[in-house]
Formats: sequence, C-alpha cells, structure tokens
Amino acid sequence: MAASPYQQLEEEFRRLHAFRGALAVLRWDAAVMMPRGSAEVRGEQLAALEMEGHALLTAPKVSRLIERADANAQGLEDWQLANLREMRRERDHAIATPNALVSRLAKATARAETHWLEARRTGRFADYAPHLAEVVGLIRDRALLLGQHLGLSPYDALVDEFSPGVRTEEIDGLFKAVARRLPALVKEAIELQAQKPSLPITGKFPAAKQRALCTEVMKAIGFPFDRGRLDEAEHPFTEGMSGDLRVTTKLEPNDAFQGLLGALHETGHAMYDLGLPKEWRDQPVGRNRGMALEESQSLIIEMLLVRSRPFLSYLKPLLEKHFGVAGPEWEAENLYRHLTRVHRGLIRADADELTYPAHILLRYEIEKDLLSGELKVEELPEAWNEKAQSRLGLKPGNDLEGCLQDIHWAVGQFGYFPAYALGALIAMQLWEKLRADRESLDAEIAAGDFTGMFGWLRENVHGAGAKMSVQDLVKTASGRPLSAAPAMRYLEAKYLEPR
Repeated sequence: MAASPYQQLEEEFRRLHAFRGALAVLRWDAAVMMPRGSAEVRGEQLAALEMEGHALLTAPKVSRLIERADANAQGLEDWQLANLREMRRERDHAIATPNALVSRLAKATARAETHWLEARRTGRFADYAPHLAEVVGLIRDRALLLGQHLGLSPYDALVDEFSPGVRTEEIDGLFKAVARRLPALVKEAIELQAQKPSLPITGKFPAAKQRALCTEVMKAIGFPFDRGRLDEAEHPFTEGMSGDLRVTTKLEPNDAFQGLLGALHETGHAMYDLGLPKEWRDQPVGRNRGMALEESQSLIIEMLLVRSRPFLSYLKPLLEKHFGVAGPEWEAENLYRHLTRVHRGLIRADADELTYPAHILLRYEIEKDLLSGELKVEELPEAWNEKAQSRLGLKPGNDLEGCLQDIHWAVGQFGYFPAYALGALIAMQLWEKLRADRESLDAEIAAGDFTGMFGWLRENVHGAGAKMSVQDLVKTASGRPLSAAPAMRYLEAKYLEPR
C-alpha cells in the first residue's frame, strides 16, 4: 500500500531531524574542540547542511504533500494534526528566505562567532564590528522577507522563530508589569540583606574537582551520561537532542558556584529535550515549544531549585566531599544567603533573579534599534554603556563588561533575548503550581530525590512537545494565563523575608 501524503511528510521531516542533529554536533565541536583556524572550513560545512535542510523545506514536493495532507486530514490523530500544523509553520518560515541568503548567513555567523571569541580575548570590539555588521545586515534582510511572508513586523517575525506565537505587544505588557515593581523591590532587597550579609566564600576550586561536582549533581538530577557529555566553553550552551546531548559550562578556579550553576542551567535545557515525547522525537511536533519555554526549564533548575534551602541542604555535603571545605561560611543557611544575594552587576550571566530582567530589557531595546537601523554597529559600545547606566545604574569599564559579553548576535540570534525574561516568568508560574501539587517537594529535594519534580514537569510541560502554543501550555499546566503576578509573589516572598 502506497504511503499517504502525511506519511511521506513524516519521512521528509525525519531526514530534516537528522540534518539538524549533525548541525548540532558540528556547532558544539566549533565551540569546544575545533582549532580556531578551521572556522572557514566549518562555515562551509555548516552552510552545506543548512542548505540541505532549507532545500528540503522549500521543495515543491513538500508543499504539494502539505496541501494533499491538509485535504485528507480527517483520518489523522490529534498529534498528527498538530504535527501537520508545525510542518506547515516550518515550511512557511523557510520558504520566505532565499537559498543564497541562508548560505550567506551560515558563513557570516561562523566568521562572526570566531571573531567574537577573539575579541573576547583581546577586548577589541573594533576588530569584531565589521563581522557583526555583516550579520546584522543579513538578518535585517531576512527579517523583512520573513515578516512580509508571515504578515508580521520584521522584529516579530524573528521573535516568532524562537518563541512561536509570541508578539511584541505581549512582551511589552509583561515587561511593563515587571519594570513597574522591580526597581523598588531590588532596592528593598538590597537594604534588607545589608542588615545581615552572608559570610564571604573564597578559595581555589580546581577545574577537575568542579567537573566532578557538576557530574555528580547532574547524574542525581537525571542527566544520562551514556547519551551526553559535559565540556567547557567560553559561553555555556547546550546542543544536540535526546539521544545525543552536549552540555557545556565555564569553570572559574576562584568561584565555587559559577561552573555548577552554568552546568545546571544547561542541564535544564537537556532535561526538557529528554522529556519530549519519544514517539514524536523526529517530527516537528516532538520538538520543544520555543526558547521561552526552554529557558523556563533551565531557570527552574538554576534559579528556583538550586537557590532554595532544601537543595542547599542536599548540596552542602557534596561541597565538603569535592572541595574539602568546612566552616560557618559553608553552612546551608549561609550558602542560601550567598546565592540569593541581590547586587547590581554588569554581567547578565552572573545576574541574580531580581536584577536579571533589567539586563534583558537593555538587550531587547538595543537589538530592536540595530534591526531597524536606528543604531549602527559601530555605535553599539556607546549605546550599550548609556543603557547600562539607565537600566542597571552602572557603566561598563570595558566592552567585555558591555557589548562583548553575549554570543547571540554573532550567531544571528536576534529576537532570542526576550525569551530569557519570558522564561523566568513562565518558570515562576509553573513552580508555584508544582509546589502546590507536590506538598512533599521540599523533603524530596533535601534528600536528593528529583524524580517527583521531573515527573511533574514531564507530565505537564515536556510531554506536550510542540502540540500547543506557549500560552496554552502554560495555562493548561498552571491553571491560569501567563502573567507577571506569580513571579512578583515568588520574588517578594523570597527576597523580602526577614533575615
């Protein structure tokens, strides 16, 4: 019996899934192991695979199959109907971008990433600027074409790629609600914490010991080292898929927690990938539901789980075991004060829960100006410093503390940054419901048992794949539409408690 149009589509998208897996491993290798001088060669390889995937999505055959599957959709199951919708969505995004532009972007971002890494080493933004300018120009062209095809503004078209269905109007409403309360809350928290500051935590923490600690905690959480790795990179990231997960972190010898926090943040991404429905894993409906939801899963671990008293009770003996530490500064309550300390800083990746949204607002505003052409790339350092002063109350002393700290724009990820703040709001809303549903959660965490927590997340979040919108998934899982109110309740309870 001949395969139906829908079945033929599944086979085509199975091939696309394989291309994406290969691309993920090549990108991981470029950041972790590849010799710097190989960037041009790797750019050609990435471009070739990107082109194969793009050609598959834009082939007339796929469009014909989608039309025929639509016409014969009455026999499809619910998940197959959702899969067909996601196939159409991916096709619509791809068909708006010419092959030549896809190839140019792949090569330009590979070059820009290499020069960003070099600029991080030298501190010279000017050497990186022309390569970033090339990426911005190409992204601007792509956003215009994509927006025209989808009936969206150029910036909304880019946001839609990372957070499907989310629009600037919704982002602005949520960000406005947060910004209205946050400055006063930050001030109150800093004043309250000054009354009883944490004891300083200092020392030397060799990379090998940090890796051993990260590995033990990741195993306890459920990361499968038979299908994944932990490595080091300049900027922590996760690549791969449920059968081949690559997690990276940055280990600092003078900081006991930066490497662990980075590894656990990325483990959140990996656990989401692991929890996606296995029967749909090589289909569009089996992918994650965008980066806002992805970030919520990493922040649930890094911010909400790790920075909790029950988790730090579990962690304390592991710190003693791996680092050989002891003393009042290593008691769980001091660790809690240390990891929930609010301070105004310049580095987004090191920011606490309260000041983090300001870092995202800064980037959100700047990338919109870069995309519109209101801000030129060569003006970026000065514009960044001005916005840092207004949003963070601090001025960078150099570009490493400013516009060189993130890799996102170098690799063409415009429209990504809002997902971080949206992810934080989603995380706190889901956490509120998770805690209400599992009264024993604190005791389980303190005992190093994370099965109940991840069981709830798999059932209510991960297992849905891309079957429903972000908004519908959050409403279904938490019982209410996404808003800033749960986040404000969580933050006020946590940071305004008497010390």
